[in-house]
Amino acid sequence: MRMVVRYDDGMTRIAGVPAEDEAAASAVLPDGGRPVLDAGVVAQLREVLAEGALPGATDTAAVPKETLTAWVDLLGEVEKVKHTVAAVQARVAVALDEATRASEEKQGIRKERRGRGVPSQVGAVMGLSPNAAASFLGDARVWVQQMPCTFEALRVGALSEWRARIMVRETSHLSAEHRRMIDELVCGDLRALAGLGGKRLTARVNELAARLDVHACVKRLAKAESERCVSVRPAPDLMVYLTALVPMKQGIQAYAQLKAHADAVKGTGDERSGGQIMADTLIERVTGRNKADQVPVTVNLLVSDETLLAGGQAPGVLLEGSAAGVGAVPAQVARELVAAGVDADAAWLRAIYADPQGRLLATTSVGRFFPDGIMSLLRARQHGVCASPYCDAPIRHADHVVPHGDGGATSLGNGQGLCVRCNHAKQAPGWSQSVLPPDDPEARGRHAVETVTPTGHRYLSVAPEPPRPVRSSPVHRGRHPRSDRGSLSCASAPGPISRPRRRLRRRRAGRGVDLAWALPPDRKP
Repeated sequence: MRMVVRYDDGMTRIAGVPAEDEAAASAVLPDGGRPVLDAGVVAQLREVLAEGALPGATDTAAVPKETLTAWVDLLGEVEKVKHTVAAVQARVAVALDEATRASEEKQGIRKERRGRGVPSQVGAVMGLSPNAAASFLGDARVWVQQMPCTFEALRVGALSEWRARIMVRETSHLSAEHRRMIDELVCGDLRALAGLGGKRLTARVNELAARLDVHACVKRLAKAESERCVSVRPAPDLMVYLTALVPMKQGIQAYAQLKAHADAVKGTGDERSGGQIMADTLIERVTGRNKADQVPVTVNLLVSDETLLAGGQAPGVLLEGSAAGVGAVPAQVARELVAAGVDADAAWLRAIYADPQGRLLATTSVGRFFPDGIMSLLRARQHGVCASPYCDAPIRHADHVVPHGDGGATSLGNGQGLCVRCNHAKQAPGWSQSVLPPDDPEARGRHAVETVTPTGHRYLSVAPEPPRPVRSSPVHRGRHPRSDRGSLSCASAPGPISRPRRRLRRRRAGRGVDLAWALPPDRKP
């Protein structure tokens, strides 16, 4: 077992790596004897790391001290490998970006449009969202082009990727000259980085920045204060993070007020925890409601007819685009969400027809732009999330898979929902997309789009399975829940999507809600 790497001045063999295919595992090097990185060589090294056995004894009940020492050494070296890999990825990403921009410049593409597809390429191959890939690429440019000491520390494993990102973040307001000075002062001596955590590193960089350019630091603080905001993002188990980005003194004062109120309420014998009281008080004071759970809320929920109206057990899906986020919820929870939010002016039902395999029926428009009806179906089909691989951003654009100018139809089959970044990225030269036939094994009977990047790499995006009655689900086919009587059937042929009539009235707590489901005249169950 060995891997062969050929140098321009001879041959070096690295023990422990397979070398069945010497041609794929070797490279002739032109630049001073340094090995040329090759995906095949890295893949073999990865295989060695994945399949290698731990040194020493395997009986953890009686492990000698020498073996424990060897294991700790192994942990340290593998951690350094992670840092080195991040440096290699940064170097490759920057080289790809520079080459792409140079090529597009020769093609006459405007400067502001050059390289806009690179983050999507980097994200697809690294398993990152395009937004995260763009952030990594931006930091990588700074490491490679402006902070050589930071990049060297990352390359040799003395600095983690996260701490290298801190170096970029905390010097973003400085000139290139001052940035290089801090880079050398902080990372020039690798021994000084030992034991330096993220907070101490941040404090060290901020101290140097304040000494070098106090005016830039003041401007940065003013800019940060101008960006104060409130945001909400999904959390597990139908919870959300409600975050306020405010100046420090205001945030501390608000927290102290909530804490003091919670302590006072706890003193009266309230059984809630301090954290629960603080959370409830915050919602009550912001919304003006006497009880936190009385706040009206809009939730985008996709459920099958059987789950909603006949006690079916197929889970519902929360669609991206609302504060509730995205994800499956149990059938009972879905019904409770509907019942809790229903009143005469707020509840709407829309029939979305599917075939027995769970595919939404084909809908086509003769125009170039997607009408609202098809856009709603696109959002429902993709659970409100961008169709690009690894992208979790909410849908903002309805896009033609095959461009309209190339004869692509404005239809559900040729449509996909994308975020703004992904829609712009696919307009770059060299990108192409196509829809796989439903009977293609990779499509698994669902809408699937194959994307080919300028480098020839192919990526597949398959729409999630939509909610459908349990009786038509592959997992439960042949089984019928006791509540199946009187449920509505999914239509198996195209039909108009109707605006439902509403007969909604709130009932007493715990008694549910009456719902009337209006179907087209030729679709009566």
